[in-house]
Amino acid sequence: MLATPWQAPFIDDDWLFELKWDGVRCILSADPGGVKLHSRTGKDMTERYPQVSAASYPQGLVLDGEIVALGDDGLPSFERLQGAAGRSVEVSFVVFDLLHAGEPMIMQPLHERVRRLDAVDLPPNCTVPDRFESDPSSLWEFVRRHDLEGIVAKRRDSVYRPGVRSPDWRKVSNWQQVRAVVGGFTRGTGGRAASFGALLLGLWVEGGLRFVGSVGTGFDDATLHAIRAALDEMAVPDSPFVPTEGIPHGTWVAPRLVAVVRFKQWTAAGRLRAPAFKGFSDIPTADASWLREGPR
Repeated sequence: MLATPWQAPFIDDDWLFELKWDGVRCILSADPGGVKLHSRTGKDMTERYPQVSAASYPQGLVLDGEIVALGDDGLPSFERLQGAAGRSVEVSFVVFDLLHAGEPMIMQPLHERVRRLDAVDLPPNCTVPDRFESDPSSLWEFVRRHDLEGIVAKRRDSVYRPGVRSPDWRKVSNWQQVRAVVGGFTRGTGGRAASFGALLLGLWVEGGLRFVGSVGTGFDDATLHAIRAALDEMAVPDSPFVPTEGIPHGTWVAPRLVAVVRFKQWTAAGRLRAPAFKGFSDIPTADASWLREGPR
């Protein structure tokens, strides 16, 4: 179940509010055959996060939540999560919904699913987040103060609708986020001479790949060199972008990678303002379209 974008926090007795976690959405299932983890797109992530999948869970559970890694400041860090394959980075599973507990739960109202979830005996690496009733003002203040992703509002009596972006769930973002195709990169200078300056990004439109801006922040040294090595293997002679003014001169690559980018807002020209790289997405590149990811 997905949340509908919402402009601002609101106060309403019929709603519950929680933090919007900066991680990877995950469905966990536990049965006699073992524990399985799957992404939003159905990709098996069981081997990638053994810290979560190797823990002991009650049988018959299906949980919806977010796999997160915490930074040195104790706050969610998507950048650190990018290096969490295997056991190199400690991760946790933040559980925010109960879909099955010996019986199907998705048609039960949210407040009942929450009540049942709070009573489940979960392993130490699983956390059930705090929820705020009626008024999210203090939560939103915390989000703004620590520059976090945002909050999610959920109607108390909402059922769980798999695969649906429902108005019964609303996400209020402190920052916006886009998944955009990497179509090239600019030359790096100084300490980046051996890697790159910025990734050139686009979204698919009917005529091809529309340029939406470049992102040059959010990378550490190891990430810069790893990405450059991958880009060199995808180099192509011609630009994949629809010709338009303002596209920097760069080295072009086949549009196979989808970058996750945080940004402040869309400009009037349809470009990203103040973008920062967050990682890569495993969505199909065709899904990174102007219709899906562009301004709303």
